[in-house]
Amino acid sequence: MAARVLVASGPAFAGAQSLSQTPLDDILPARPSLRVYEEPFLPRVSEIGQRHPVTAGLEQAAGFGPEGPLWGRWLRQIEIDPRSGHTVMEGVEDMPLLLLDRVGEGRVALLASDHAWLWTRGYEGGGPQADLLRRLAHWLMREPELEEEAVFAHVEGRRVLVERRTLAVEPPGPMVATAPDGEDTRQLSYEQVGPGRWQALLEGAGEGLWRFSDGSLSAVAAVGPPSPAEYVAPLATGEVLEPLAEATGGRVAWIADGVPEMRMVSEGRRAHSRRWLAFHSRDAYRVTGVRLTPLMPAWLAVLAIGLMLLVAWRREGR
Repeated sequence: MAARVLVASGPAFAGAQSLSQTPLDDILPARPSLRVYEEPFLPRVSEIGQRHPVTAGLEQAAGFGPEGPLWGRWLRQIEIDPRSGHTVMEGVEDMPLLLLDRVGEGRVALLASDHAWLWTRGYEGGGPQADLLRRLAHWLMREPELEEEAVFAHVEGRRVLVERRTLAVEPPGPMVATAPDGEDTRQLSYEQVGPGRWQALLEGAGEGLWRFSDGSLSAVAAVGPPSPAEYVAPLATGEVLEPLAEATGGRVAWIADGVPEMRMVSEGRRAHSRRWLAFHSRDAYRVTGVRLTPLMPAWLAVLAIGLMLLVAWRREGR
């Protein structure tokens, strides 16, 4: 299963016509009760939500006041009973507000309120609705930057910064860096730089492709120029291709001397002159299948011809 489902609903989700009364109930991370809270409340990011990439940093970006994050309140929330997934946001009386879950290869997000639009309208100062929905949509589409458990390697000159993201509270296991030759290995230690974010630094990395792995997750980083061989002789020259061109009956031409005319010649004929270059026509193709589709059934064609003959006979008979 690879479904992508986002449910953001209010009283309709708690009623008799709720999606929980349909086959979608098998993949929803929570079931609604009949209770709907019609009262102001301040959405909060949960403890695990501080580490989840969908909601991490939302409160810090908005800032904090005496009562919590400096964003507007919502006015309605439905009561739900979580069955699976992670509760990344909470609402009335710390009840689940936003749940994220994985179902097979698919993903499901459930927002137990239909008042997120108040943030966009600027109610009580508004809030980061655009950022939240954008992250939700990208997480549902399996954006690598929003994976809960991931490793990223960033190259800064001869240094490689390895970032480990996890929902676990405990520090992740050691990271092993393998040099491009495959023999030299180094064990890196992490330092926590934020909720669910750990970093390790590799100093003095040699040129080539470094591999990083902690046993379950891995990443690669290319240190140095992207194509080192091309930087050995960056000046344009025809000396490398001239032997091959002469052996195959061709030649090397410089565009600065004028763009040669392109022709098609039979195999065995000369393929170049001072003013033109040619391709050999080798007829090197293969027909792997032919499919014929009639415009109409045979009986319909006979009927159409008969009608045309009848019309012609009546017209001539007049």
